[in-house]
Amino acid sequence: MTSTTAQPVLFVVGAGPGLGMAVARAFGRRGHRVAIASRSADRHPAYLAELRALGIDAEAFVVDAARPGSLVDAAAAVVERFGRIDVAYYGAGAPVDLAPITELTPEAATGALGTVAPVVEFATAVLPELRAHDGALVLVGGLSSVVPMPHLGALTLVAAAYRAYALNLHAALAPEGVYAGTLTVGGMIAGGDIAASVAASSPAQDYSAITLQPGDLAETVVALVSERSAPEAVIDVIS
Repeated sequence: MTSTTAQPVLFVVGAGPGLGMAVARAFGRRGHRVAIASRSADRHPAYLAELRALGIDAEAFVVDAARPGSLVDAAAAVVERFGRIDVAYYGAGAPVDLAPITELTPEAATGALGTVAPVVEFATAVLPELRAHDGALVLVGGLSSVVPMPHLGALTLVAAAYRAYALNLHAALAPEGVYAGTLTVGGMIAGGDIAASVAASSPAQDYSAITLQPGDLAETVVALVSERSAPEAVIDVIS
């Protein structure tokens, strides 16, 4: 059933235990209804229980960003459920094999850059809603887009493409009253899947110096959207 309320709606793609859910909580506390989306449907009940316990009107949607059309379908389902989208956040990871940049092959580069297409699909899907409500779009990318990290190989191409896309959307959409920007993250995000994987593989290693708190990053996303002036925020604790 479609809601007719004018209460704003946040649409989170890439809702995980770290930054994605932190963004959902941050906007939800500020009065947004929240649509979370990810491939991991088994996690959704716990996420929804957490958000609803905070008094947030929330719903979950299953999306596979790698499948063409999945993001379009999800955006349509969010509008069907909530009636609108005001803030669209994309934090889904890019499944890219890591190898040094000097070992990058044309085939690997082609495959890596193919992971940019879902970001474009997402932006295209939500843009009519953002235009209708003077909304905002935020993409999350990696520090290798601004700081050389040759060991990340093909991932640097993806990060650079995300950043360039967001910055150019900012320039194109600002005159229309729509905000677009990017959060560029240099560090491990506490509570996230990557941090958990790294900690499990190296339990004796202390990563506190390069660990970022998801709540702090979420507040940065809120600031980007509310202030609507800066096209980018770079948070770097590793370079």
